[in-house]
Amino acid sequence: MTLFNINSKLCDIIFYDSSVISVINRFGINLGVGDYTVAEICRSHNLDENFLIVIINTFLNEKYFPERLLKTYSITKIVNYLEKTNSYYEQFQLPNIERHFNLLIMKSNADDGNLHLLKRFFDEMKNELLLRINFDRQEWFPQLLQLGNTTLDEDIELDNIPESAHPIEDKLNDLKSFFIIHLKGKYDVNLCQAVVSSIIALEKDLKQNNRIRERILLPFERALTK
Repeated sequence: MTLFNINSKLCDIIFYDSSVISVINRFGINLGVGDYTVAEICRSHNLDENFLIVIINTFLNEKYFPERLLKTYSITKIVNYLEKTNSYYEQFQLPNIERHFNLLIMKSNADDGNLHLLKRFFDEMKNELLLRINFDRQEWFPQLLQLGNTTLDEDIELDNIPESAHPIEDKLNDLKSFFIIHLKGKYDVNLCQAVVSSIIALEKDLKQNNRIRERILLPFERALTK
């Protein structure tokens, strides 16, 4: 497992795994990072370098979850990051998949119903995710933000929260599996790869950020609303 620190060059992190580009974009950092370290770039963007590197390492490593460290950050900081993540899903990832999906259908064998069926399945998943995003935006996040800058290390007793079901992740996994195992007919190879790669990226993103929702925010909310 590779873990980076605030003295790591951001370009080296991107070379290691380019999927992190979507994460730094949420913090207002665009490509063209030079050979500056995470700390140097965060200073120029007025960001908390320690929080950013924790998020990057959590995103890049499925088996890494610094629960104790994340609990030292304010609920406001964590919610703000997840708000930006939801906006990224809504404004970029979902439209990107949909755009490539529609092009794939247009340029493929019209007699093959597989892709149309998969598109309907994707639309169901998309609608579920958008409903969750709307719930976060309209109800859950505003409730959490009312708690202000409270952190979880302030002698708050936490309950153990059982692992939640992940119907959206499950649907993305099913969609990915169907493409890989069962896809038939003539189709545009490049567009198909773009759709599958985007689905995999969204699945990974959701999985990593669901850990923050479930292991930080949910216990936090329950502890403070007893």
